[in-house]
Amino acid sequence: MSFRIFFLIQFILQVVLFFSTPTHLKGFYFYPWQVIPFLVALILFALKKTRPPFLKGIYCVSALYFLFLIIDYLFYRHIGSFSLALSTLPLFILWFIYFAKWNSLHFKTKNSIRVLAIATLSWLAYAFSFPPLPLGPLAFVLLVPWFIILYKESVSTALFASFWAGFIYNIVNYYWIYNVMKVGPAFAILSGLFLLVSFFAAYHVLAAFVFVKIRDKAFLVILYPLFYAGLEMTRSKGDFSFPWSHLGYSLGHHLSLLQTLPWIGIFGYTTLIVSTNLLVSHAILKKRYYLVLSPLLVLGLLWFHGNYVLSQKEAQAFYIANKKESPNIAMVQPSIPQIKKWSKAYFDSVTSKTWDLVKVEKGLDSIDLLVLAETAIPDVLNRHAEQIEFIQGVTQKHQLSLFIGALDYKVLPHPKHNKNIELYNAAFLFDPVPESTPQRYIKQHLVPFSERIPFDDVFSILNYVDFGEGDFTPGTETPVYDSYQWTPYICYEAIYGDQIRDAIRKGSRLMVNITNDGWFGKSTAPWQHLNLIRYRAIENAYPVARNANSGVSVFIDSYGHLKHQTELFSETIIHQKMPLRNRITLYTRIGDLVENSLLVFFFFYLGLVYLVNQRQFKKTDH
Repeated sequence: MSFRIFFLIQFILQVVLFFSTPTHLKGFYFYPWQVIPFLVALILFALKKTRPPFLKGIYCVSALYFLFLIIDYLFYRHIGSFSLALSTLPLFILWFIYFAKWNSLHFKTKNSIRVLAIATLSWLAYAFSFPPLPLGPLAFVLLVPWFIILYKESVSTALFASFWAGFIYNIVNYYWIYNVMKVGPAFAILSGLFLLVSFFAAYHVLAAFVFVKIRDKAFLVILYPLFYAGLEMTRSKGDFSFPWSHLGYSLGHHLSLLQTLPWIGIFGYTTLIVSTNLLVSHAILKKRYYLVLSPLLVLGLLWFHGNYVLSQKEAQAFYIANKKESPNIAMVQPSIPQIKKWSKAYFDSVTSKTWDLVKVEKGLDSIDLLVLAETAIPDVLNRHAEQIEFIQGVTQKHQLSLFIGALDYKVLPHPKHNKNIELYNAAFLFDPVPESTPQRYIKQHLVPFSERIPFDDVFSILNYVDFGEGDFTPGTETPVYDSYQWTPYICYEAIYGDQIRDAIRKGSRLMVNITNDGWFGKSTAPWQHLNLIRYRAIENAYPVARNANSGVSVFIDSYGHLKHQTELFSETIIHQKMPLRNRITLYTRIGDLVENSLLVFFFFYLGLVYLVNQRQFKKTDH
């Protein structure tokens, strides 16, 4: 049977199914008759006389299922579960088989195993450069073995080694996500962790593929560090964004090495690190050994500049030029176990543990702002009049403001996307003025698949999916509160540079970051999170009061000095008179331009690589 006849049969079957499908069903519906085109395809594949070309046939079936899936959604706003499965599973199985065969071939080859071992050691060592792990300054040379592989090996071998090395590297970086299994659906979380690690490993594959394609083109090799920074930038935008482990975050243990952040930002550090690794690998391969000194030169310049900056009077730890305008802040770390935090049976004990710390704390009369962690009230605040009454009592008794994390919601007058309400991960600022209404802040960057299904506002069908996520609605406003011009940030949204710069442009002089890192468990994650916040503080000369439910709570000044850093799972209150931001850094001014330019350059570079290789291919073919 010719492919055209096969395509026509499949197309007619899909049209008949489309017009016979009930239209009143909502969300993801089950309509078993949708398997008919697939069963007919299997029969035609099984018979010699009617067998179409196998690969073209598989792609045809999947493509037609996907096409009518879209048409069905556009007309009736629903999706057939069988059509969704049959548009993706055959291709997934096919690609998995090819992937397995490709890996089997390489695992049987001694050279591939050797290359994989070298690449894995290179990236594994880099994983140990992020705080709290110790290898930070070696980041300028740790990727040299990987780049030598990319210079010397075939495309297939380089991609094989890069994928599995990247997979192991990302397991080390993100293994702590397994802790969420204690409070969520274990299988879904474990599967999600595997997919996340595989997805990030694909970034290593893309970086490797591009470099192998341009390794003999000096001009493109010179620009490659900027391409790599642009590749990292793609992880900072959109609903899937998770800008956690950029290469430049590896120097967090060394304050003097971070003082160039206000000039070049995190992506400048990534560019420097990739550049030195490239130069050293080039030096080894081309025997230009003087280039081996480039990491020492870069480290030396960063160190001398950093020490000069830190030697200035205004750069001394928590230096305050005007004490009258500086707030005295206290932060409560109650260390509530995550497994109990959201249990209704434990609500009273959870909140009581927090308030007991507040009741026994001496010196609250001198505090301007009392800060409690993200979801310190693990429910909708307005449902608990006794909690609001107690909070107002604390603010009025001690004449302080109180900032506390809690949930909130809004009833929709008309159901939207299968929702009757909008639920918010929020925080509330209570002032000591009697009968005043608390000001509410809503978290803007929600954790993908944990707090929200990405793109559920674009594709309403996603609101019918339930992975056990929070199903929150993001906020849109970045406030600057009049008292001391400070801005709140909830959890990991404080690592997004564009949101920081937006607040500073509005006049913000202090970040108050509340988070619940309890679900990280005893792992490297709380320290990684702190490291990212510290980078934002230095990059923008933006002091931070960071309060975590279970640690690490800490005060950070505009040069990155840390004070009153708590231990994990300690129960305590810390307080500090905080300096306010008193200067605008270069990166605060140009950061949006730099990062948007890197995004544009990333796609431009990919296009340039494609054109150059197409031209070379045509010459070779000719």
